[in-house]
Amino acid sequence: MNASYSTLIGALDLAQRLHDPDWVVFDCRFDLANPAFGHQAYLDGHVPGAFFLDLDDDLSSAKTGRNGRHPLPDPARLAARLAACGVSNHSQVVAYDDAGGMFAARLWWLLRWLGHHRVAVLDGGLQSWLSLGQPLDSTLPEAQQRTYTLSLRSERVDADYVLEHLGSADMVLIDARSPDRFRGENEALDPVGGHIPGAINRFFRDNLDSKGCFKQPSVLREEFGALLGAHGPRQVIHQCGSGVTACVNALAMEAAGLPGSRLYAGSWSEWCADPSRPVARGSA
Repeated sequence: MNASYSTLIGALDLAQRLHDPDWVVFDCRFDLANPAFGHQAYLDGHVPGAFFLDLDDDLSSAKTGRNGRHPLPDPARLAARLAACGVSNHSQVVAYDDAGGMFAARLWWLLRWLGHHRVAVLDGGLQSWLSLGQPLDSTLPEAQQRTYTLSLRSERVDADYVLEHLGSADMVLIDARSPDRFRGENEALDPVGGHIPGAINRFFRDNLDSKGCFKQPSVLREEFGALLGAHGPRQVIHQCGSGVTACVNALAMEAAGLPGSRLYAGSWSEWCADPSRPVARGSA
């Protein structure tokens, strides 16, 4: 297995493995403004053999108003859903979307959390697939039920951890939201604008080149190195609005050869739901 398949895979490489029974592909398309978009787009046409996973229904759990907009799914429930789609502990999983990897990276991170390393994101997404003349299919695939055994890893931290480490040299908090939302401007998704004090901003789209593919590992390593300084990757905590686009930064660090960063999944939407937690505005 090519080591690069633990992070990113090109469209031509994927096309050559579509009929491999050990490979399972997932369409993760979603639209935050129109939650029904992804499934309809999948029905209209998807990578042949791909299954669909919905951000709200499959890759998140129920919201309480205090746990963020996309709480992490129950691991056992997610594992059962994956097994029903033919994923075993030995499967190579590939996730794609049409939004710069922002939803596919969520599945990538979730599988890593479950202890599954054979998972990659389609570099350039569906746009790259189509630009190379690869076909779409509207046929719904038939899955062979598999068995999947959990082996949860310590890939995440909670709000208490972040609060306890505010101002500490032991934590580098990286916020993946757009710069205006980070500053507390134009906030349309959450009731409070701003960011967690001490966070630094790395817009998730800054990991992509002009073609919508991830930048070269050497470039990503240099850019993240400028953010980290003397800190190690394990000291990095990723967050965003709801724990989705932060996964793109985590994926980019892995692709750059900087493994070990963690996710604050509740992110800003959970953080700002508690008025006792501090809020910062403006540039970092």
